[in-house]
Amino acid sequence: MKIAVLGAGAWGTALAVQACGRHAVRLWARDPQQAAQMRSLRRNQRYLKDRVLPAALQVGADLDAALEHAAGGLVVIATPMAALPQMLAAVRERLPAGTPTLWLCKGLQHGSAQLAHEIAQEVWPGGPTGVLSGPSFALEVARGQPTALVAASADPAVCQRAVDAFHGDGLRVYTAGDVVGVEVGGAVKNVLAIATGIADGMLLDGADPATGLGLNARAALITRGLAEMTRFGLALGARPETFMGLSGLGDLVLTATGGLSRNRQVGLRLAQGQPLALILVELGHVAEGVHCARSVAQRAEALGVEMPITQAVVRVLEGRWSAAQALEALMGRDARPEH
Repeated sequence: MKIAVLGAGAWGTALAVQACGRHAVRLWARDPQQAAQMRSLRRNQRYLKDRVLPAALQVGADLDAALEHAAGGLVVIATPMAALPQMLAAVRERLPAGTPTLWLCKGLQHGSAQLAHEIAQEVWPGGPTGVLSGPSFALEVARGQPTALVAASADPAVCQRAVDAFHGDGLRVYTAGDVVGVEVGGAVKNVLAIATGIADGMLLDGADPATGLGLNARAALITRGLAEMTRFGLALGARPETFMGLSGLGDLVLTATGGLSRNRQVGLRLAQGQPLALILVELGHVAEGVHCARSVAQRAEALGVEMPITQAVVRVLEGRWSAAQALEALMGRDARPEH
């Protein structure tokens, strides 16, 4: 199969590396200098420097050439959410109408608070599109370590194309029809990972184990966060079982507790009193939870969905609450039925 991966960040590079052993893969980088460096060094020095790029992987900065390469095969959009409309429009305009296209981005669009499939409905109505998501750190995928993902689309043929492209010894690809649920899980888990990082950071920051936060608090936060995610998803039309799967509980647990999680790192450092601007500069990678927390909260409010953990994260990110104030507010809530 001919595959074009649009976006040479960590995740796009990792998926291209994983697929190029069996398929003809072309990786598109927006920055010509980055593309030239990757071709020369056979490494993605900025995002995935520990992994040598296979000789078979083509890398370039010519978008037209990348799309032409994918004609009749598969396009994978691996850009941040902000670039998704532009990438979808390019695919729609320059490739045959039946070219399956998947996106990897997780979040809500700033301003409109739209999920990716809602953007696709506006830019490319009826197009053969879908989402590839699930619990996955890019470095582990690039190394070939076992990973399971889920491809979701209203079109079963798009899901099958994702299986044909990526399912193999080190990567399992499950399929689903609940695009809304898969996208909600991928977006909200980043916000909840920041919350868990804040809680863990308060424990690590010299807290007295007898009075400070602990593993009990982490378990409660993740569990109640999953309840928030589910309420939000159901209000948007998702299926409840999706949140017990890879893109819900699976991705939440990985992102909230894994050492490679950028969103968790943001929370840890916020709890230690570091300013958000400095954290993002030193992180050097996109932490989607920072960008979509406010959008999730705004859309939840419009839907009448209660999301107290998400609201607390927004207030901490905006500097209106300290980590301690967020904890006090969450723990001070009235008792209520769990379900």
